Amino acid sequence: MTNEFFEKVVIIGSGPAGLTAALYTARANLKPVVIAGPVLGGQVAWTHEIENYPGFPGGTGAELAETMKTQAESFGARVDMDLALEVDVSHGSPFTVKTGNSIYHAEALIVTVGASPRKLNVPGEEEYIGRGVSYCGTCDGFFFRGRPVVVIGGGDSAVKEALFLTRFATRVDIVHRRDTLRAEPEMQKRAYANEKINFIWNTGVDEIKGVDNKVNAVQLRDLKTGETREYATQGAFIFIGHDPNNDLFEGQLTMDEHGYVVTDNLYRTSVEGVFAAGEIQDPLWKQVATSVGQGCAAALSTEQWLEKREQQPSTVQPELDVTAKVNA
Repeated sequence: MTNEFFEKVVIIGSGPAGLTAALYTARANLKPVVIAGPVLGGQVAWTHEIENYPGFPGGTGAELAETMKTQAESFGARVDMDLALEVDVSHGSPFTVKTGNSIYHAEALIVTVGASPRKLNVPGEEEYIGRGVSYCGTCDGFFFRGRPVVVIGGGDSAVKEALFLTRFATRVDIVHRRDTLRAEPEMQKRAYANEKINFIWNTGVDEIKGVDNKVNAVQLRDLKTGETREYATQGAFIFIGHDPNNDLFEGQLTMDEHGYVVTDNLYRTSVEGVFAAGEIQDPLWKQVATSVGQGCAAALSTEQWLEKREQQPSTVQPELDVTAKVNA
């Protein structure tokens, strides 16, 4: 039998934005429910060490997420470790959220579903996921102890994970389409100084190859000459960006050309009563600190909206201008 609940606030997603929104709405006595998904913390749970979040000078992303959850729960938030399967915001408030075990009717909805790692979409990638292809060095690095691996990408995530993988791998080759890294200077400095890390510049990956159901090589293409070569490796870790997790909201919320949910400076979406924060609406910064700030702002906007709604329940608010985007 499916459980059915009627709530003031439902938050979809349990990353830093979602758990911060839960804390603030819980402190406002709104008793929010967080539909956490399969992993508490979202992407941050995969981060082996967080060094740039104020007041948290070292520690895992999973530890930070658990601390945030505990704090939100202490003020009355509830966390449901279930997956949102269907959302209907087309008829206005109350909105309907269906999970694997429950149906929630929410007066206000805060969307913090984040983004997912982007794939190369080359032959062999799907075939060898879990057999040498990975999108999380923190999760899978241990399984590559004593083996050579390649890291594909040149941004913060790629370099951070490459540094982590040097704890296990015999060699870490960073394959990048450009001739310089895009990671922050401090991480670049550490990568260049690490004798286990090698750089393969101006190069793309055309195919991931394997034998006996395990990765044993990648086919590389020199982007300047067009020449290809097979490069031996036993693991391919892919960090080339992220795509917003927007499937639940396609055709319901206004999105930009890249699929990010559009919000205004109060983190209101194109549907009144639906707010969004974190990487689902942030194509620029993608930091724990910015997601926390956005989650806080979205929660405060939600609280104000509910308060006005209670005072003037019959008043129809003007259409929102979602073109005034502020990522702060």
